[in-house]
Amino acid sequence: MQVDYLVVGQGLAGTVFCEHVLRSGKTVLVIDDPTLSNSSKVAAGLYNPITGRKLVKTWNCDPLFEYLIPFYRSLEEKLGQKFLVEMPIYRPFPSTEVLNEWMGKSAEASYAPYVKEIKSTPSFTDDISNDCGGLLLNKSGYVHTDKLISCYREYLKAEGLFLNDKFDHTQLIIEDGGIRYKEVSAKRIVFSDGKSVQNNPHFDWLPLRPVKGELLYIRTNAVFGVIYNKGVFVIPLSNGICKVGATYDNKNLEEAITSEAKDELVNKLKELVKFDFEVIDQKVGIRPATKDRKPFVGRHPKFSNLVIFNGLGAKGVSLAPFYAKQLLAHLEQGDELDKEVNIERFFSLF
Repeated sequence: MQVDYLVVGQGLAGTVFCEHVLRSGKTVLVIDDPTLSNSSKVAAGLYNPITGRKLVKTWNCDPLFEYLIPFYRSLEEKLGQKFLVEMPIYRPFPSTEVLNEWMGKSAEASYAPYVKEIKSTPSFTDDISNDCGGLLLNKSGYVHTDKLISCYREYLKAEGLFLNDKFDHTQLIIEDGGIRYKEVSAKRIVFSDGKSVQNNPHFDWLPLRPVKGELLYIRTNAVFGVIYNKGVFVIPLSNGICKVGATYDNKNLEEAITSEAKDELVNKLKELVKFDFEVIDQKVGIRPATKDRKPFVGRHPKFSNLVIFNGLGAKGVSLAPFYAKQLLAHLEQGDELDKEVNIERFFSLF
């Protein structure tokens, strides 16, 4: 089988890059073992333009958020499925000082597209504690990443573009102008294999910093149509089920749920919400985060037909579409990659 691109890994990064390849008219084959660990399957899928304790615009916010919603909507149309949920996020202010800062920021044109309303007095008081008011955001919501990935896998299978297999690096042969893997020849191979990059002999020098994240599913009688986010996020799904998360642990990377994480999330949730709830499930995943919290994007320093698109971390939903598009333009037209994501920044480690 001859293709333009062989993509290893069908998490969010691999799925989104594959879709950009197909839209460009190029051919692709995806290799993935769905039984292996995949953080995208248990991710919150949140996309949030204003992040952190200081409530600032997320890195590279404008180009990312201009592209992500149209991309996911078009993918929904292609697959005939719904997995993007546009929903305001309410960020309670931690203090009157932050409220006053935001009253000033509200006049800045750079923030205007992302601010639905500034609440200077407590709001949603039946549900949450927010003595200083809060920030109601636009261009926010979440993606059902597990549904997106599974639906796209079925599409790939139907088109004969999916190989259910665990990638064996010993079978990879690098040639002039391409690669061979078992019965497949390709012009380029793209690794989007999450934390498994640590076992990739061609990219294991990159400073991956995996982070374990756990989240809860709760049941409640409370009815609300916004995502609450302070200390933890609370995403209303359907039928009284909400997703609550997430923990951040870069020390204990055993992929198993813990009572410590559950207690941490429950305690933070009780500080935020007033409604009663019942914990009904707990999930865990290992995010492929990086040393500088920027993705790994680009070509191998020695073999230009070996490519990586990985390390998207907790912001994969917002990062993946824009940087998949940029990477493909880099590979096909020679367009520049953003320096912040280009793996050339780590070539000294090779």
